[in-house]
Amino acid sequence: MKFAPDDYLAFFPLHHEVEDHPPLRLPSRRRTSAKKRRISLALQGGGSFGAFTWGVLDRLLEEETISFDAVSGASAGAVNATLLASGLAQGGPSAARAALERFWKRASEAAPRVHAGFAAEVAVRHLSPYQFNPFNLHPLKTLLAEEIDFEALRQQSKPKLLIATTRVRDGRLRIFREKALTLDVILASTCLPVLHHAVSIDGEAYWDGGYSANPPLLPLVSASRATDALVVQIMPSIGAEMPTSASEIRKRIEQITFASSLARDMDALAAMKELAGPHEQGSRLGRKLQRLRFHHLSAEAEYPALGEASALNLDWTFLLALRDAGRRAAERWLDQGLG
Repeated sequence: MKFAPDDYLAFFPLHHEVEDHPPLRLPSRRRTSAKKRRISLALQGGGSFGAFTWGVLDRLLEEETISFDAVSGASAGAVNATLLASGLAQGGPSAARAALERFWKRASEAAPRVHAGFAAEVAVRHLSPYQFNPFNLHPLKTLLAEEIDFEALRQQSKPKLLIATTRVRDGRLRIFREKALTLDVILASTCLPVLHHAVSIDGEAYWDGGYSANPPLLPLVSASRATDALVVQIMPSIGAEMPTSASEIRKRIEQITFASSLARDMDALAAMKELAGPHEQGSRLGRKLQRLRFHHLSAEAEYPALGEASALNLDWTFLLALRDAGRRAAERWLDQGLG
């Protein structure tokens, strides 16, 4: 018995709802004569580790031979995706690069220093955000509002945007498309419930999109017409051999939680592609999967110490190191002919 890719969803459900609304630079070699390649991007979330994705995007934006068809993201990946699209809408690649750098620099400057960070960690362990932050103060809110032109995003057509959120009521993934993007959508996608109040959108409460899809892959495949999809993974998949301290255990649980959905979705898409067979005729998704080439860049492969680092570390030196690691990874990928 032969299954079509759509049949596979009955055995491996990937529940999601799609919003109906329709500093120092590393040397690089620009490619200007090759045929233009259209790619889609899946940007994983992971706090400050998103600076690696900043580096990847910074390098890709230098390439006149590359255009972006669709970008999906969760949490920090959602922030990078919207900064990318907003910058492109306002002034093209140079504006997008400037927006990404400006955001990460301002995020570093706004980060709590060591003593404040320690106090926050103690509060998080013993109190909910509704107790230690009753007025729901959110420093990212002002920063995003000043850096992202949501009106321009809602009016542009490329790249398509797919921003992941997790609905608190049932834990299901909800994707917001570019026409429905607001500041609250991005805040919802980045909402860690131990740090921030849930974000209400149309009467529904939402948490970080990384809990349900980090990043969304199947919705990206469905939305994109590109034959190349680049997944940028920033959460470490390998941690300490056997964490024993409370902080090490919490960190490893967080890594597993935010990395497992990517492995699950990659396995599901590989199985769907195999089930479709080489001559799938009956399913549009099956034909698309046969043409699709997946590429993967991993932050921990380029920055081996990542597993020991904190995703809350916004020190500028650390962010620059991750950015440069992202640029190196993208440069190598380009040298290999898009992998």
